[in-house]
Amino acid sequence: MTGPHPAPADRLDHPAGAYRVSPAWYTFLEQGRDVQASPQVLESLCTALRLDPSERTHLFLLARGEQPPLRTPPVETVDPAVAAMLPLLTPNPAYVTGRRWDVLAANLPARALFTDWFARPPEQRNLLLWVFTEAEARRRLVEWEKEAQALLARFRTASARHLEDPRFVDLIETLRRRSPEFHAWWPRHDVRGRTSGVKLIDHPRAGRMTLTHTVLHADEAPEQKLVVYYAEPGSVDATRLRTLDHPTAERNSATAAATTAVRS
Repeated sequence: MTGPHPAPADRLDHPAGAYRVSPAWYTFLEQGRDVQASPQVLESLCTALRLDPSERTHLFLLARGEQPPLRTPPVETVDPAVAAMLPLLTPNPAYVTGRRWDVLAANLPARALFTDWFARPPEQRNLLLWVFTEAEARRRLVEWEKEAQALLARFRTASARHLEDPRFVDLIETLRRRSPEFHAWWPRHDVRGRTSGVKLIDHPRAGRMTLTHTVLHADEAPEQKLVVYYAEPGSVDATRLRTLDHPTAERNSATAAATTAVRS
């Protein structure tokens, strides 16, 4: 069977074909000519080309001569299967954080080990805020400075993907204002990937423990992190870990909180 072959821009896997714009128009856009494009079309092209924030800004400046509109961050929810798994991990502390390190869900041992996240207002359920602004964090994290610097470096790595998210900007400004250490360390531009490791924790009731933590990610929400702490089986630390309980927490509240949407 013979016939004309489609030009590359006519194929559905090409941005012009995928989003039903003229191949000539797309070529003119690439060449920087004076073309008119609606924000909706440009957003479609950004999605098709998988542009990062700086590339998206360049495209809008090129096509419209203006900054792109701020993107509304989607609402983060914890997958029900992950939420249901958290109580099953007891006595091992486990929690889920979102892309901004907001604590989206936590089992009772995790709330006892660190703080009762869900007794706090939603805007204060953030791991960085707790580590950098709470005196209790400095008492519980034996190697506080080391842990805080590593957390900041991981957060900076993640924040590069959310330069247009005003909630990231607000959090950074809040931390710079409330924490002298964050204010001093942020300009260093230290970056670090997501890693597992070991933490020394001094708990007021369970005592000092050496705990390993593992970071897991779900395909459905790759920026959410399931963090699980555990001790060597049969060790003194494992015995101490089993003593963790939260006397003021309702048994079902952790599961309920895990299914609550948090804007992040």
